[in-house]
Amino acid sequence: MSVAGVCYSQLDSEAVERKAQVVADRATCRAVDSAIVAYVGVHGKAPASVAELAGYLKGDITAYRVVGGQAAGPGCS
Repeated sequence: MSVAGVCYSQLDSEAVERKAQVVADRATCRAVDSAIVAYVGVHGKAPASVAELAGYLKGDITAYRVVGGQAAGPGCS
């Protein structure tokens, strides 16, 4: 068996796929910021909480909050 074959046989591809899907389902800071901009464009003011952004983006946004009209949370500076 080749080195690549041995390496692949040790890879749990289903576990890797599950983890990738969990990561893909989470929103990014940039996506939350973009949703805030869209919200402001429609409503003329920043949302008070991320709950108000539910229709503006897909993914899990529970790790974020709105602070001063900007996203705060993982990956935000």
